[in-house]
Amino acid sequence: MRHRMQMEDLTRRELLSRCAGGFGGLALAAMAAEEASASAAATDPLTVRAPHFAGRAKSVILLYMDGGPSQVDTFDYKPRLERERGRPIGMKIPPTQFNNVGTVMPSPWTFRPRGRCGTQVSDLIPNIATCVDELAVIRSMVSDNSEHTSANYLMHTGFSMQGRPSMGSWITYGLGSACRNLPGFIVLDSGWVPTGGMDNFGCGFLPASYQGTLFRKGPWPVADIQPRESSVAIQKEKLGLARRLNRGVMDRLGSTSELEATIANYELAFRMQAEVPDLIDLGGESAATLRLYGIGEPQTETYGRQCLLARRLVERGVRFLEVVTPLAPPGVDRWDQHDNLYKGHLHNATSVDKPVSGLIKDLKARGLLEETLVIWAAEFGRTPMAQGANGRDHNPYGYSIFLAGGGVKGGIVHGSTDEYGYYAIENKVHVHDLHATILHLLGLDHTRLTYRFNSRDMRLTDVHGEVVDAVIA
Repeated sequence: MRHRMQMEDLTRRELLSRCAGGFGGLALAAMAAEEASASAAATDPLTVRAPHFAGRAKSVILLYMDGGPSQVDTFDYKPRLERERGRPIGMKIPPTQFNNVGTVMPSPWTFRPRGRCGTQVSDLIPNIATCVDELAVIRSMVSDNSEHTSANYLMHTGFSMQGRPSMGSWITYGLGSACRNLPGFIVLDSGWVPTGGMDNFGCGFLPASYQGTLFRKGPWPVADIQPRESSVAIQKEKLGLARRLNRGVMDRLGSTSELEATIANYELAFRMQAEVPDLIDLGGESAATLRLYGIGEPQTETYGRQCLLARRLVERGVRFLEVVTPLAPPGVDRWDQHDNLYKGHLHNATSVDKPVSGLIKDLKARGLLEETLVIWAAEFGRTPMAQGANGRDHNPYGYSIFLAGGGVKGGIVHGSTDEYGYYAIENKVHVHDLHATILHLLGLDHTRLTYRFNSRDMRLTDVHGEVVDAVIA
């Protein structure tokens, strides 16, 4: 009772004087925590870090349709194309990639309203159409480039030239990864690396630990992790020696991100030797799950396996995954149909349609879709008039993508193009806006996710980008 009375009798100045040591202790504890966090990040660059605010998504799966699917043959129904079949297009058009402009060409596939939302989707992708109530379809994407390499760099890195960090690198730099035994940014190779090569997945000026790791098909999808030693003990001795030698070099010459990444990669590769065989062994998956992804069917086997691996990697806490387009057979290109659109688009759509729908349905059934952002996108779309007789040229002025899960509204359409499906005319979404929105769904402010380089705070969205609030639940 006496102690309570003494505290009540204190003046404010006396209280502050007596508690000064306590305030100092609080500050010291906070500084120590920050230092410990920084130390942990330096030791392991993929240490989980807190977002800027509470995000809805924890992981991202980018389903990259390299080459450019035609929006007017998938998600953007344009009756005017049928009415003006075979006529010169009735609007001013910019020079196309090859400037071989034919007449108006309607879609050879029928569009129908799908799901409860009634969004029009083409018969070209009937399985994805069954997921439409989960999708936010953006019909007003725009890019700066009509050439594959530059457009791929822009979509992946926010810049039209090589050398900048990939989106997956930025995200793992910002958030780290919850998976200790696998890289935080993985590219699942289905047979075709997008035009522009591995620079699409590079870390640029970010520390080397954040670059994408390519997982190829096969029993050992990553090079140089298959053990050659006769025992684990010998392997651990070699790893310990390499660690001591590398640390000695760092003590003498100073630390670099490349050397730190090398040390971290040696240790990660050792841990991956135990993780990867279990990861790629699909023996524990049910027959129903394998059928859902199209595994066991010749044309969907490759992409189905990669999409199923993407789900398994998300379950293990990998932060960012890209599943690239399958390699087409001779005589068929990836989604880049400058001639024979029907044959080429039909083959590519058949290869990915069932696996993509299977992934979305499987994630939802397992309760993972709410925290996994799925993106179906390409570098640009295609023209509504024919190139030559029966192809379509590149079109960056208005095309379609979709988002699903991860805090996205399902069953909506955002933006629109003109009556031909050439130009975005309502609610345009630039690639920078898409990147800002992806980061926002992960709890990252795109204006605050920066890295100091060449005396400037660099970011994925450069000096651009607005979050597309209309697609966020």
